[in-house]
Amino acid sequence: MKRVLVSGGGGFLGSHLCDRLLKEGNEVLCVDNFFTGNRRNIHHLLDNKNFELLRHDVTHPLYVEVDEIYNLACPASPIHYQFDPVQTTKTSVIGAMNMLGLAKRLKIKILQASTSEVYGDPEIHPQPESYRGNVNTLGPRACYDEGKRCAETLFFDYHRQHGVAIKVMRIFNTYGPRMHPQDGRVVSNFIMQALQNKDITIYGDGSQTRSFCFVDDLISGIQLFMNSEDGFRGPVNLGNPVEFTILELAQKIINLTGSNSKIINKFLPEDDPRRRQPDISLAMEKLNWKPKIELNDGLSRTIKYFTETIENKNQLIDK
Repeated sequence: MKRVLVSGGGGFLGSHLCDRLLKEGNEVLCVDNFFTGNRRNIHHLLDNKNFELLRHDVTHPLYVEVDEIYNLACPASPIHYQFDPVQTTKTSVIGAMNMLGLAKRLKIKILQASTSEVYGDPEIHPQPESYRGNVNTLGPRACYDEGKRCAETLFFDYHRQHGVAIKVMRIFNTYGPRMHPQDGRVVSNFIMQALQNKDITIYGDGSQTRSFCFVDDLISGIQLFMNSEDGFRGPVNLGNPVEFTILELAQKIINLTGSNSKIINKFLPEDDPRRRQPDISLAMEKLNWKPKIELNDGLSRTIKYFTETIENKNQLIDK
């Protein structure tokens, strides 16, 4: 049995990772300040004797005893990370330093949840790990993009300078139950609008592409990477290589929900990537991993979750 720290454990991805680690018989220390995380995501775990919750901001040092660290703490949607861009950068950079410092002191392995946003608006398609990106360092998304790039730098420097055992993964668009309904991301936006028969808002003409990975597949990839050979440090892309246009996604969600929503177009936000598709050759070679859940199946599960969320909210209002 390992004692595992999951920073950002109350968030969308972190809560699913906590579930999986506990199911495998580990002890889990979930660390979250609940800026974007939600206690409801881990409420079902609070009575588990192997689960411990610590409300803490990773921009402050943490002194605990654990065997492994998954560093997932950071706002990940534009609405959230642009709300307080300075704090977003601090979470990525100072948070990484604090978690790396803990790993160094304890002489343990640490995994960093980096992002496909380090590639910016890519000029190479699909994006391999060797691509250095096309990022606007001064734009409204830079607090997140550059914070994550700096965190990657820190991870590799801590490895080279201090011998810390590291793993760095780059997560592409992921969706599934426990996404925040108002996080502004395209899947949650479209589903919430469709379920309420509101107009579905597409920014631009809808020709921009994304690749959507269901959360269960991603968590499997994260664990395979953490448990891989020590010499394989990454970075490694984790995501679904099947590409869809935003317009295709909107039409799928309308069909799956049976919604009467109409599609409307608005201006594209600054620095919104035109294309996003991972090259997962490295993950397939080193981890024998690739996503299994198709978009229609994953969307159906996610729609069910959001439907229940809306119904529960309405019941509370009625009371």
